[in-house]
Amino acid sequence: MTTTVEGPPDIGAGAPARSAAALVDAVFRAREISIAGALLLLVLVTSVANPRFLSGQGIKDLLLNASVLVLLAVGQSAVVITRNIDLSVGSVVGLSAFACGRFVAGTDHGVLTVLLLGTAVGTVCGLVSGALVSFGGVPALVVTLGMLYIIQGVDYWWAQGDQISAAEVPDQVLGLGSGSVLGVPYLPLIALLLLAATAYFLRCHRSGRELYAIGSSPEAALLAGVPVRRRILAAYVFSGAVAGFAGALWLARFGTVVADNAHGWELTVVSAVVVGGVAITGGTGTVWGAALGALLLTTIGSVLVVLRVDSFWQGAITGALLLLAIGVDRIVNLRMTAALRKRSARHGNGG
Repeated sequence: MTTTVEGPPDIGAGAPARSAAALVDAVFRAREISIAGALLLLVLVTSVANPRFLSGQGIKDLLLNASVLVLLAVGQSAVVITRNIDLSVGSVVGLSAFACGRFVAGTDHGVLTVLLLGTAVGTVCGLVSGALVSFGGVPALVVTLGMLYIIQGVDYWWAQGDQISAAEVPDQVLGLGSGSVLGVPYLPLIALLLLAATAYFLRCHRSGRELYAIGSSPEAALLAGVPVRRRILAAYVFSGAVAGFAGALWLARFGTVVADNAHGWELTVVSAVVVGGVAITGGTGTVWGAALGALLLTTIGSVLVVLRVDSFWQGAITGALLLLAIGVDRIVNLRMTAALRKRSARHGNGG
């Protein structure tokens, strides 16, 4: 969340500050446009090399593959905006998917039951993490890394090497993952609806704007009367609930689930959020950008498969994009700080 302070229209002393501030604003506005452009260029180049990449089925598969990651990026964004992080989301997806699979195996439970169960599992996990971070004062990295291993351990203990097969899952649940409306699969539509609702909340609702205030400066937000602890707790509960919901959709999408579903997705989700313009230092970014980041990373993975490139490069490219995004954010923050200091010095001298 960037605030531009208007100063007196003097050209001399104010020009460097205005130039730096303009650069900051331009970078934040351009980030999402740049990601969209890179995504479009990547798709066009790949379609030239392999025309089947943009076939109807190819686009459908790409949207389906991106849906879960987009959902997780939306939930993670709410946490990162508050200057925190949630490394347990991948494990929550795995636990939720297995819990839903075990619950509906051999039964005729409907889609709503599965979605509510998955969301409930994730909400409990998010509540524990959020309480420890917000009210316990434990660093978010420590809490969520610990939760990652605890949830994985519970999942492996529960599964005992077993798996849920698609034959055991009710047809109506599988239909959620394979069905479509007007040719568009259900899963991307669900992800888009949650994305739009979250974006509206963060932009237009006071509680959503307070998350940005917390990320910009927790101390200032507290002095302004923002209930910092409750807002951070709510962000973690939301992230956990979305991850649990995504786990239920994972079951619907793939049918067969094991204990380590979505294993290792934590850093991919964080990478998607940061690459999408949500600053790891908090207070800046949108869920639309995070979704674009998730779509970009998913597309890169699909492109590497189409071009028959070793899957190792997907991790390398993801890491490179993450470092690049953090580097850009660091440069922008330094320029912003320098611009604000110049403006403060100018006004302090009566300029």
